[in-house]
Amino acid sequence: MSEYTTPILTALILFLFLGSLLTLPWLIYTYRKNGFFSWWNFFVTYSFVFYMLCALFLIILPLPATRDTCALQAPGTVHYSLVPFSFVRDIKDAGIIWSQPSTYVQIFSQLAFLQAVFNFLLLFPLGIYLRYFFQKKYSWLRALGLSFALSLFYEITQLTAIYGLFNCPYRIFDVDDLILNSTGSLCGFWLAPIVLSLFPSQQDLLAKREQMLRRESVPPAAQLVAVAIDMVLIEITWSWIGHFLLPIDLKWLYRVLGFLIVFFLIPLVWKGKTLGTRIMRFRLIPTETDQSLQISLLTRTIALYLPLEASELLGLLGRARLNVGSGFYPVFIWIQVGKLLAIFLIRIAILLHIAIVVAKKGRQSFYFDFAAHLLPSRGCVAKSGRS
Repeated sequence: MSEYTTPILTALILFLFLGSLLTLPWLIYTYRKNGFFSWWNFFVTYSFVFYMLCALFLIILPLPATRDTCALQAPGTVHYSLVPFSFVRDIKDAGIIWSQPSTYVQIFSQLAFLQAVFNFLLLFPLGIYLRYFFQKKYSWLRALGLSFALSLFYEITQLTAIYGLFNCPYRIFDVDDLILNSTGSLCGFWLAPIVLSLFPSQQDLLAKREQMLRRESVPPAAQLVAVAIDMVLIEITWSWIGHFLLPIDLKWLYRVLGFLIVFFLIPLVWKGKTLGTRIMRFRLIPTETDQSLQISLLTRTIALYLPLEASELLGLLGRARLNVGSGFYPVFIWIQVGKLLAIFLIRIAILLHIAIVVAKKGRQSFYFDFAAHLLPSRGCVAKSGRS
């Protein structure tokens, strides 16, 4: 089983790494395109990426222990099989007698049969994905062509020993694999409506897109993405400027300045838009006409900064050192425990607050906007398609 589990685990590790890098850009792209986050599209996109990684690694892994794979093979080894439907003969030669049904059960333990099933199922999910992407059943020829091209890519990868990475192929180019892969994908394409009927169609998503673009309210998830963009901006400049150029005792000051610039000065100049809200196509407007935007933005900046800074200040207590023999050592231990508990409670409270606001789908504001009396609004931005 390791020949299957190892490639899948490898694909999972790479998928998690890529997902951590691409999630924020993907959320930005889908929101700017549709005006809302479709978690079904998120599932389809990410499951497709994971599936493609699994399929690739199942083809090339496990890798040989040495690049000199020629030394592991007998002279004259043939690295290709160009006779179609050889797997049928291999199954028959493995003890299956077609005139005796009692021997049919042996087919499930035959390596030739299991390999044929594997090659059939390898691109079966691809057919389902292609049916979802293309929507129309008349696109089966295009789906078949793409499946054949992908299967051919896999076989060429094997025949060239991963394009010269090894000096001899360690798996063969087999025309039966092309046939079974393409057939499996085509079957998946035709059977896809059975699976896709359980999920929203692209037409449903397009209808919701038109509906959401007419609304001025901003989904909580989009607000969080905007804050995340601004936080990333602070962290990037922190890593390049504050971490290397500022003295250690002034780094806290840089973080304060970062928050003031990103969450106060920039939206003050851009009339209620931070970099994050500008990218996500909404602005922050006061809930009352006589309300000062400057005071509201400053209040919001402080509300965003304090929970993070509270964790930082409490974390400074963990850097203190006290001799074990000191009479204050038990008190010091309790202070450390209290510090960790306080940091934990602050973070749990923020996570619970975020979960509640997201679950209420915009019927409740985030604490930093509520305290600042600010309302995220798209206004005519989403309708015009401009930020």
